[in-house]
Amino acid sequence: MLASILLVIFSVLFILYAIIIYLYRVWFLRLQLFTLNKLREPLTKFTIIIPARDEEKNIEACLVSVLNQQYPAGLFEVIVIDDHSLDQTPYIVQSLQNKYANLKLLSLANELNGEVLNAYKKKAIEKAIEQSTGNWIVTTDADCMVKSTWLLYYDAYIQDTNAVFIAAPVLFNKKASILSMLQYIDFIGMQAITAAAVSAGFHSMCNGANLAYRKDVFYEVNGFKGIDNIASGDDMLLMNKIKEKHPRGIGYLFSREAIVTTDPMPDWKSFFNQRIRWASKSDQYKDKNVFWVLVLVYLLNAMLLIAGLLSFVNIKIAVIFFFAIAIKTLIELLFIVPAQYFFGEKFLLWFPVLQPFHILYIVLAGWLGKFGKYQWKGRVVK
Repeated sequence: MLASILLVIFSVLFILYAIIIYLYRVWFLRLQLFTLNKLREPLTKFTIIIPARDEEKNIEACLVSVLNQQYPAGLFEVIVIDDHSLDQTPYIVQSLQNKYANLKLLSLANELNGEVLNAYKKKAIEKAIEQSTGNWIVTTDADCMVKSTWLLYYDAYIQDTNAVFIAAPVLFNKKASILSMLQYIDFIGMQAITAAAVSAGFHSMCNGANLAYRKDVFYEVNGFKGIDNIASGDDMLLMNKIKEKHPRGIGYLFSREAIVTTDPMPDWKSFFNQRIRWASKSDQYKDKNVFWVLVLVYLLNAMLLIAGLLSFVNIKIAVIFFFAIAIKTLIELLFIVPAQYFFGEKFLLWFPVLQPFHILYIVLAGWLGKFGKYQWKGRVVK
């Protein structure tokens, strides 16, 4: 009886899941690579904002990549806002200021005057925007690397479109461990879904490591007001606020030259804290398309986990479980295979092997993101 009920549930969930993944595949395949007209004159004035907290190992390489752009130095500035670092982060930035006149350093501690918050990163970005001179705000993270043509592609896309908010791709660096491969493959999938969904206008997703928006539009939607108590969401929640005002103003810069790279989380604890942080904002989206897709994904993985546990005591359920894993893998491969080529990956051999890890992390991170707490940058967030 239990096996029959599970079979019915899986049938419904997989039909819905297959439809969603198929749509993502169709939307992704119709994306056109954005190309650069090298004769175009750069026009956009950018302010690149980089919040940084205890990033002494990464900040110099990040800033060198950002500052050494094939873009007129007079048309962009970089603002690093130090978020209460206890290491050498601000001093490294200060040493680079001797070489780069368009590099600025702000202190969030000085801006806050002892005020305690739940969302320090949003406040850091907000304070940096207040002191920015650019017409467009670009955000990235202090542990990221960008290509020298990064701003050229943003400028060209801005000139070619009517976008007021632009999402762009992010890629984890591939490393030789099970945890790193899990993050690498999972993130390729998430980034490809982002590209497909934003392009189709189905829902709005993005990553704060690589996005841009018009400063006047940021103020038009009252910045982070209304979402400023949520620790995460300086990217997607802002994007959804802007989409409400400018439904046709959301764009996706689909170019390999615009990819920002960063390292995956180094250990399981930091990995789960990152994913719990991402999951914590899932019920805050006003765009219900995002919410219901996340609900479907969570329910499917939760049922797979339950079936996996029950398969130890029921042979019929075990058969259903392994059959369901095979179907899930095949459905996702239909989408991930074309996506991997955009990111320069020939074949993801680890993909089927990592399914159990993927299912477990989705269920745990989703649950704890709603009902638990996490640590991030030395802070405990509820």
